[in-house]
Amino acid sequence: MDYAEIEKLTVRVQQENAFVSQIKSEMAKVIIGQEHLIDCIIVSFISGGHILLEGLPGLAKTFTVRAFAKVIDSDFKRIQFTPDLLPADLIGTKMFNPSEMNFFTKKGPVFTNLLLADEINRAPAKVQSALLQAMEEKQVTIGDDTFILNKPFMVLATENPIEQEGTYPLPEAQLDRFFMKVLIDYPSVNEERQILSRFGDISLDKLSAVVSPELIARHAALVESIYIDEKLIDYIVAIVSETRTPSGRELKKYIDFGASPRASISLMKAARCLAFIKGRGFVTPDDIKEAGADVLRHRVILSYEAEADGKKADDVVKMIFDSVQVP
Repeated sequence: MDYAEIEKLTVRVQQENAFVSQIKSEMAKVIIGQEHLIDCIIVSFISGGHILLEGLPGLAKTFTVRAFAKVIDSDFKRIQFTPDLLPADLIGTKMFNPSEMNFFTKKGPVFTNLLLADEINRAPAKVQSALLQAMEEKQVTIGDDTFILNKPFMVLATENPIEQEGTYPLPEAQLDRFFMKVLIDYPSVNEERQILSRFGDISLDKLSAVVSPELIARHAALVESIYIDEKLIDYIVAIVSETRTPSGRELKKYIDFGASPRASISLMKAARCLAFIKGRGFVTPDDIKEAGADVLRHRVILSYEAEADGKKADDVVKMIFDSVQVP
């Protein structure tokens, strides 16, 4: 793609990405701060991926997801994950109708556009397995029948990092299915003051639908066409390869298992989405760096040495980016 084509693509992106600012402006009526979280949700939705939200209680994770669902006019369902949850509670089950002497299918909350899986790490392995099929295949099996899920379909899962009692660690295979994992921190002092001053006016009733999921889906092809130079593709491959075969001794002792090729694909898709949101028809190294931590932090399995040295996933991801030369 030559320079003129890239310029033409940039003009088209700037004409068609207006819905992103509309979503942000509408959500700003009830959400104070959390710009990064909202950006990541939008990027994941455009990319057709799922997102894992980790944060302490009271940081508006659930409220933000509800607000997003209303703004994009999507079907939304929430299920509270608990240790006694069954797969049937999630996907549905076959039930007997005594009046007609036959069985019928009662569909579960997974049949929606946006599924909020609250405290996902409280559910046992059987439920995790059922959700895994839904996330990966966009279909579920109930009895002998297979049902295609709604389009679009996105799982937004939350987990609490401080409560470990009664929780089940998410399997690495399922973690890899999440397009992004976003860490949510406390609001700043100024943001918390705004929350208190506007507390009585913060309500989902103030929100209106400004865009449809079908309109967002129609832009997926445009996002996929955003130009990414071969050198940047090599840069993404080098970053993900560094998680598997680290070049430095320190990195090597901190990583037990690296990221799969799904991480490379996710990093490229996220970088393209960020370029689209920023009104560019081309990807820059900064787009890749900006998406790096959210795409990789849950895919890099740390060693005991990393834990002993107080290294977190984000620290290791930063070391990986620092060790790979920017083109």
